[in-house]
Amino acid sequence: MKSLICLLFLALLSSPLLAQDIFSSKNTHFSFFSSSPLEDIEAKTEKGVSAINIKTKAIYFKVPIASFQFRQKLMQEHFNQNYLESDKYPYAEFKGKVLEDADLSKDGTYQVTVEGTLNLHGVEKTYKEKGTITVRGGNITAGATFNIRIADHRIDIPTIVVKNIAEVVAVTVNALYTVVNR
Repeated sequence: MKSLICLLFLALLSSPLLAQDIFSSKNTHFSFFSSSPLEDIEAKTEKGVSAINIKTKAIYFKVPIASFQFRQKLMQEHFNQNYLESDKYPYAEFKGKVLEDADLSKDGTYQVTVEGTLNLHGVEKTYKEKGTITVRGGNITAGATFNIRIADHRIDIPTIVVKNIAEVVAVTVNALYTVVNR
């Protein structure tokens, strides 16, 4: 986990900044939901990390693929071994930027658009998605739900189970940030 946090800060240190401008989230919540004619599949994890620079609006997320928990162990096993190949591609990572001019140093709730690159299953793809950032009393929360087309990240689903897994999966992320003190 310590190396993940170091990576977060390296990703955000590409421009001049002050420590008060960087906020981190060590237990970022990720979940995904797939609904298909035969079954719904849902998984969750609290082991993601994130950081946001409120001056540059750079935002970063990283989650270990093997940390997702399913209701059924067999689903989790297939997810890691057959579909996401978590041994070969252990993390999903997003590097992006908030596009609006919102002053994230002031209390308020901001509807934002984030654009950036998601690296999932070894495939990078640009996403532009809506989210909400709330600033209150020195803490920041961020949340978003967006869709990922699994074929866009070369995640192959065997024909025999194609009716069990949706082509598009809804991903939800929620993070509670605190200021990084140096």
